[in-house]
Amino acid sequence: MGFLAFLLLGLLAGAIAKAILPGKQAGGWIATLVVGVIGALLGGWLGSILLDAPLEDFFSLRTWLLAIGGSIIVLLIYGALTGRKGARA
Repeated sequence: MGFLAFLLLGLLAGAIAKAILPGKQAGGWIATLVVGVIGALLGGWLGSILLDAPLEDFFSLRTWLLAIGGSIIVLLIYGALTGRKGARA
């Protein structure tokens, strides 16, 4: 997968992860991109270690699920470190 495709995957995975998690997460589209890319890296790393399923193709369902799952993990860790409770205002 190319660099631009990975950035697009990270942006979309971060946006989907923010939509899935309850509450209001801080940050705009740049923060979403960063969270998504870090989450995609984490998801790909965990997928390759635990499931022998690395991030391969942009249009693969497995790639998207790993990237979104990694983004959710990153958002949860970020929320725990910053003390956000996840309540909507």
